[in-house]
Amino acid sequence: MAEESRRVLAIYGSPRRRGNSALLLDECLRGISQWTTATEKVVLRDLRISPCLEIYGCAKDGRCVIKDDFQQVADKLVEADLILLASPIMFYTLSAHTVAFMDRCQSFWVKRHWLKLPINPQKPHRKGVFISVGATHGKRLFEGALLTARYFFDALDVKMHASLCFGGLDYEGDVLKHPEHLQQAYELGLALREAWQGI
Repeated sequence: MAEESRRVLAIYGSPRRRGNSALLLDECLRGISQWTTATEKVVLRDLRISPCLEIYGCAKDGRCVIKDDFQQVADKLVEADLILLASPIMFYTLSAHTVAFMDRCQSFWVKRHWLKLPINPQKPHRKGVFISVGATHGKRLFEGALLTARYFFDALDVKMHASLCFGGLDYEGDVLKHPEHLQQAYELGLALREAWQGI
């Protein structure tokens, strides 16, 4: 695939504009910026996205029929080669903004599994990355979120390539006390170049 046709899409799902997951996502994007400028960031709190209403209007052609801001993101999800999803953990799951957004992606699941239609036949090797933070150090803190993220990417016909999850981060800016976490996010962004070349 021609380099200029590739796209990186970053989805930020925290209710805090500059939360810990945002700082990690931005560091990952900073690493990515060392090898491509074809990036776009979507902040879910800035959008008007209804939860899925299960009316299955998507059963016609695989496209959600609810007319709101999800429509503009849906097309970007289809065109992206590399998708980054970042969300904090709340009650051992993802933020409400992220969950509502993911639920609307049921339309992609319907398209792929009910209608047996490809999501993007021109881009069969797309990849995803999940970034998350949580307040506690519970051993199972990220288990549910990782499974949810994996199935979210699967609905989009995207292979989950990597994840970055850190506990013990609660208050805004806590991650700044852990420069090693930020460095890992930056290095992940750099390392994603190899995955990008395999798309």
